[in-house]
Amino acid sequence: MTTTYTAPARYTTAEFEDAVLSLSPTTAVFDCDGTLWSGDAGFGFMMWSIEAGLVSRNASDWIDSRYRLYLHGEVSETQMCGEMVQLYVGLQEEEIRHAAAEYFRSHVEAHIFPELRSLLAKLRDGGVDIWAVSSTNNWVIEEGVRRFDIPASRVLAARVRVTDGRITSDLIDVPSGDGKAIALRKAGVESPDAVFGNSIHDVAMLAIAKRAFPVNPSPALLEISADRNWTVFYPASVLADSKTLAP
Repeated sequence: MTTTYTAPARYTTAEFEDAVLSLSPTTAVFDCDGTLWSGDAGFGFMMWSIEAGLVSRNASDWIDSRYRLYLHGEVSETQMCGEMVQLYVGLQEEEIRHAAAEYFRSHVEAHIFPELRSLLAKLRDGGVDIWAVSSTNNWVIEEGVRRFDIPASRVLAARVRVTDGRITSDLIDVPSGDGKAIALRKAGVESPDAVFGNSIHDVAMLAIAKRAFPVNPSPALLEISADRNWTVFYPASVLADSKTLAP
C-alpha cells in the first residue's frame, strides 16, 4: 500500500520573520549547523583539524575508524558527537579555541544564512533571551554564535572538562536528540517560546516549544513537520542550490 506524502506549508522570508516576531517571544532557541548556517561545522572542523596536524596520527586513525562504524550504524549519533570532542584530549584549550576561530572564519562564516542573521538581530534588539544548542563541540559553536551576539553562557554544546587549561576526555554533555531538550531543561528553559532546528535530532526540542520553526529541514524532519503541521522555512541560498524540494 502506497502512502501519499503531503509536503508541509512553507513560509516566505517575510512570513517567517513575521510569524516569529508576532509571538513576542521572551525565549528563543536555535540549533546551529544547518539552521544558522549551511553545512556541518562539527564534522568540517574535525577533518580540517586532522589535516592541519592538530591531533596525532593515532588519534586521527581512531576517529576515522569510529566514524566508519557510525556511517554503518554501529556507533550512535550521540556517541560520535562525543568522541569528536574527545579527539582533542591532552591539547591546550587555548590552541583549539584559536583553531576553531580560524576554521569558522575561513570555512563557515560565508555560509551564514542572512535571513537568520537578520531575525536574530531583531530578537536581540527586542530583549529576547536567545540560546544556541548543538551537538557540535562548544569551541566551534561559541566562536560561530559570536556573529549573532549570543554569549558563551547561552551555548549548550558538546563539551568535555578542561583542567588547568588542558582538554580531558571527561564528557560533560552531548546535546543531541532527546539530549537537547534535557539540556535546555537543566538550564532552566522548560518551554521556550520559539525553537528553530533543521534535522531529526532537533525534534525533541522543537516539540517542547510553544511554536516550532523547522529551518532548512532534512527529509526526515520534513516528514515530521508535515505530520505535526509545522510550517517550514528555507533560506534563499538553500532554494537556489536545490532542485529537489517539494513544491
